[in-house]
Amino acid sequence: MEGTSSTAIAEPYREARHIRLMPGPGELAAIVAFWAGYALLTLANRIFDQGGPSAAMNGRIIVAAVEAVCWIILTPILFAVVGRFDLESSRSRRDRWLGLFVIALVTIASAALLGLIGRELRELYTPFPGRGGRGGGRGGPPDAVRLWFGFFNSLVLALGVVATGVARAYSLRLRSRRDQAIQLTSQLAEARLDALRRQLDPHFLFNTLNAIASLVERDPRGVRRMIARLGDLLRHSFEGGQESEVTLRRELALLDLYVDIVKVRFQDRLIVDIRIDDTVLDALVPTFILQPLVENAVKHGVERRTEGGRVTVEGRRDGDALVLCVINDAPAEPPVAASSGQRTGVGIRNTRARLEQLYGARQRFTLERNTARGVVAEVRLPFHVGAPVEPRISGPQQLAESAAAVAAQRA
Repeated sequence: MEGTSSTAIAEPYREARHIRLMPGPGELAAIVAFWAGYALLTLANRIFDQGGPSAAMNGRIIVAAVEAVCWIILTPILFAVVGRFDLESSRSRRDRWLGLFVIALVTIASAALLGLIGRELRELYTPFPGRGGRGGGRGGPPDAVRLWFGFFNSLVLALGVVATGVARAYSLRLRSRRDQAIQLTSQLAEARLDALRRQLDPHFLFNTLNAIASLVERDPRGVRRMIARLGDLLRHSFEGGQESEVTLRRELALLDLYVDIVKVRFQDRLIVDIRIDDTVLDALVPTFILQPLVENAVKHGVERRTEGGRVTVEGRRDGDALVLCVINDAPAEPPVAASSGQRTGVGIRNTRARLEQLYGARQRFTLERNTARGVVAEVRLPFHVGAPVEPRISGPQQLAESAAAVAAQRA
């Protein structure tokens, strides 16, 4: 399982340097529109230079149209050649120089081809006065001058196309890397949540089995009931799969199974009071968010007193926030404040880490003493129903911390 997760996390970067080489339909439409507009502007400029339409008008239209078609065909090819070489992040100087050489060679060859085609078209359809077409009389600049002029004109246009292709390739690679970084960060966040869940489940199971072992001899019937409830709880937990959030209604159903297990052990010493507003039952909460809080309340507020105690679970909406409280009426000081750096139990540490991973700065978790009510564990998180939230995407520093946390927990 761990090998599969590692492969899935590393997979996006195997194709990080590759982008879509040929333009898509939208880009092709833009290329056609650009060169059609360029041909019209060139044709209009030549007409205005001659003071209006002339006898060679049809020939000029043909030349402009054929040149535009040639550029429309050549532009995607130049884009593909430029996109094939990642000059920015090439692994070696040799690869970088090879890319530059190929791009320069293709650019010069394209300019020479377009220059030659343009010269031949003009010889056929728009000869200079006195030349009379191919093989006609004298007039106009020499053939070599016209050929070189056509080459340099095409070279300028080809360089413009190559520059546009470089900008396009850079933009596509930047977008691809950003998308892959988001995907990788999301996978790391999910892996960290999965690691936290895997750590929490054995912790809960270990504590429950210890409780069962302590009752084997003095309450066999209670042990059978605890085992049955534990089976139900594990079955419901496994049915949840890898869900990061469930409805509060379902979370309370899981909590009821856990409370039944604990009550077998404490019997009349434990009173659990559930006070949840009906309006928040369909709100989404992190899976197994209440059980470790109730377990902590029982351990520090009920187990230490011979007379037992009361644990109250409250849930209400406060504006855009869902507020969940687990209160025990213990008169003693709480073992630790959740916001401090002191050592806390596995359940509390994981609860805080999962809240941070899911909601970031939009959540708050406090564990403190209230003189009027006892020890209060309060969770504030965004009130939402419907689709579960995605794990929070962190910046580079948080990304590294998440990766380290996953590695440490799996080790």
